[in-house]
Amino acid sequence: MRKLLLLASVILVGLIFVARLFYLQVYNSTAYNIFEDSAIKKEFTYPKRGYVYDRNGKLLVANQPSYDVMVIPRDVEPLDSTDFYEFCNLLKITKADYIKKFQKAKNYSPRLPSPFVQQLSKSDYAVLQEKMRKYTGFYIQKRSLRSYQTTIGANVLGDIGEVNKSIIAKQPYYRLGDLIGKQGIEKTYENTLRGTKGITFIQKDRFNKNIGPYKDGIYDTLPKPGKDITITIESKLQAYGELLMKNKRGGIVAIEPSSGEILAMVSGPSYNPNLLVGRDRSKNFNKLYRDSIAKPLFDRGLQAMYPPGSPFKTLNALVGLQEGVVTTKDRFSCALGYRYGNRKMGCHVHRSPADMNIGIYESCNAYFANVYRRIIDKYDSPAEGMDNWSKHVKSFGLGNYLNNDLSVGQPGKVPTAETYNRGYGKNRWYTTFTLSNAIGQGEVLATPIQLANMAAAIGNRGYYYTPHIIKTIEDETIPNKFTTPKYTTIDKRHFEPVVQGMHDVYNKGTAKRLKVPGIEICGKTGTAENFAIIDSVKTQLTDHSIFVAFAPKDNPKIAIAVFVENGYYGSRFAGRMASLMIEYYIKGEITRTDMENFVLRYSLEHEYEKPFSNEPFGINRKTILDPIDEKDFQQNIKIKAEINKS
Repeated sequence: MRKLLLLASVILVGLIFVARLFYLQVYNSTAYNIFEDSAIKKEFTYPKRGYVYDRNGKLLVANQPSYDVMVIPRDVEPLDSTDFYEFCNLLKITKADYIKKFQKAKNYSPRLPSPFVQQLSKSDYAVLQEKMRKYTGFYIQKRSLRSYQTTIGANVLGDIGEVNKSIIAKQPYYRLGDLIGKQGIEKTYENTLRGTKGITFIQKDRFNKNIGPYKDGIYDTLPKPGKDITITIESKLQAYGELLMKNKRGGIVAIEPSSGEILAMVSGPSYNPNLLVGRDRSKNFNKLYRDSIAKPLFDRGLQAMYPPGSPFKTLNALVGLQEGVVTTKDRFSCALGYRYGNRKMGCHVHRSPADMNIGIYESCNAYFANVYRRIIDKYDSPAEGMDNWSKHVKSFGLGNYLNNDLSVGQPGKVPTAETYNRGYGKNRWYTTFTLSNAIGQGEVLATPIQLANMAAAIGNRGYYYTPHIIKTIEDETIPNKFTTPKYTTIDKRHFEPVVQGMHDVYNKGTAKRLKVPGIEICGKTGTAENFAIIDSVKTQLTDHSIFVAFAPKDNPKIAIAVFVENGYYGSRFAGRMASLMIEYYIKGEITRTDMENFVLRYSLEHEYEKPFSNEPFGINRKTILDPIDEKDFQQNIKIKAEINKS
């Protein structure tokens, strides 16, 4: 009986094994995953990341070799004290660092490779490579880091950094220690630039020793290099814009109206993109991130939403013509402003009464208050008029992200009837509640790129191309959305008088001292009021300087918007900078060196460093020009000469 029981047990166990094997091979739907097989070692080969060139073929971003020390915690054998300290010294880490890094890798996975020390230099790699045989469980993995061939355009180019767990969870392509584009074009065109990793599978025996390629390497793959891209930026113009913005804060965006290609995208203050490369990346990034005063990582050209000020008046002129509520000959009186109820919208001294041409080149607030009221009051209710006005304004690209290929941005703000219904209650507000919109104040907010796009649409007499940073991609075509024009709601015939008014801004208006010989520039100055609540008191601070322009007048080659924080009136800083950028792009040289010297000699940094004034509301605190010392000025001139040579 006992023999039969033993025999039955053996047969039963055998049947169980057979049944299990049959189930696993025939019925089990779970596919074999080679990546989860602990008996197979996976070694990745990282591809060359694509190069980046400017619109003229100048190399901006290349690669440099980098070496990472990887660890498989389960394979690490204990080191004696001598070898342990030698290893730490070679890696330039402390004992505490070693323990922390090893524990982090073990927590991630004891059997999968993790980065232990990243981005060794060539010299460190050369010394370590000779002794790696002593440190079982560690190996060196080669990859490439970015090598920025320029010191400009940090906000444009962006940077690459290590992926985190949330990225890995969303994108299984990446593994711990991989690099990904974090900002700028590195982020937007990550999938194009990164290429595809190669992988080698190595079989291990029961003693955890490598015994050769798994299945003769049939599953191994070669890396596919990333694709090179050419961006639309003109690097010399970008460098010149950054020089003009030195010691100031603000944004400059220049666009080619005939294509929507972004020629320059300046944010000030800026930084050298090479700061975010190598083992000091984290330290430098934290320093930039924590600078709450300068905010160098904040792209003011794309993210800063400002009141557009007087340049916005050009849109109200166009909407007024389209709606048929005003003609170019209609005149409105201006007695140093526009009175409504017991309030007054102030204005400066100029000819009165003003028609549309005078209203634009003299920037008359009273003229545009009248036009705006006619636009809204044309309809049966202010709500209907407001929504119709808003539709026209948004057709110029204001109030949205523009659907571009930039990594960051803000939509700005164009109010609708709902905006005021929420604030005052439905049908409980009137046109006068919104009158500041007439002059680009009030509830209207715009980014510099939106204002540059607005200028391009006016220069094109009614259409624009989506602003974009990509010019060409190796073996690919750029998306159709960048080559398809978008039309505004304004008929083409209405643009000419507005364009002439902007041209007269330079001929006899608020920018008459900014003319550039040989170039017909159309522009519009702007001064945006700047308030802050200080000790519960609404306090007026130094105004912002704004300027939009395009040139030449017919078939423009460049449209530009310049915004200088606390720069006072429009022609003081922003107007000069816009005129200089236009001349530099079209002529390749500067003849208005008087304007250039003014911009390069004066700093506005004191405006941001000193405490806010407690002056009462209504008193305009003018910017006190703060000249830099002669040594710094000569350095600026030297930088300008280097830009010309490049």
